[in-house]
Amino acid sequence: MTDKAKAVAEAFVAARREKRALATYPGEAPTDLGGAYRIQDIALELDGRSVSGWKVGKINPPTDAQLGSNRLAGPIFADSVVTVSDGEAPEMPVFADGFAAAEAEFLLHVAAGWDGTVPQDDAETRAVLDAVHLGIEVASSPYPRINADGPPVTVSDYGNNYGMIVGAALEGWETIDFNGITVRLEIDGEVAGEATTAAMLDGPLGAVRFLLGNLAARGIDCSGGTWVSTGAVTGVHPVVPGQRVLATFEGHGTVACGIVAA
Repeated sequence: MTDKAKAVAEAFVAARREKRALATYPGEAPTDLGGAYRIQDIALELDGRSVSGWKVGKINPPTDAQLGSNRLAGPIFADSVVTVSDGEAPEMPVFADGFAAAEAEFLLHVAAGWDGTVPQDDAETRAVLDAVHLGIEVASSPYPRINADGPPVTVSDYGNNYGMIVGAALEGWETIDFNGITVRLEIDGEVAGEATTAAMLDGPLGAVRFLLGNLAARGIDCSGGTWVSTGAVTGVHPVVPGQRVLATFEGHGTVACGIVAA
């Protein structure tokens, strides 16, 4: 399995570096999360770039029971993170012939100094944070069926992440009820989805707990602090180059971007 996992990891890393699509899965696809994270870990070592955060995605029933997890994780590289001021709309690259989507998400930052202890409830989770921002995750992969082929395949290529936009700080995050904020995502002025975090399992704070548990189990150190892109509030919305994306967090601000070919 190690040699097969390495071959898949090498293929994905090369495709991402060369900004080219993969018409078929590059090798033997993993069928469980253990094998998928093995590929991801090998790819991280081969890639060598600095990781400044992690995306968290939902695994839907009945697949969650089959795989033993209701969430998945993937790295967000520092060179793919864009911090914006009000009114800015950066051009975010995607694999035009692969898979591409935009997702409105709350971005929670785990403070430096995390000692590896996984929080057990919302209060303990808030205690390890030092900031919350509004954001957009750009999900993109060289492989067009990255999501359609199931969570282990998604995990195997960095969890399908290709970038993150860090928008305005969420004021009052220390006590705010995330479920009370309506989030809307528009593509080219048309509403693609609207929801609150009430539909997101145990919400953004639960996503942080999952991620820290995942990293601890994999022996990944984030004691220097890390972003957590906590999951698509309104869903996963496919995009193509040339489109404009606007995420609105009612009462708290907006985040916008354009989509371009990598």
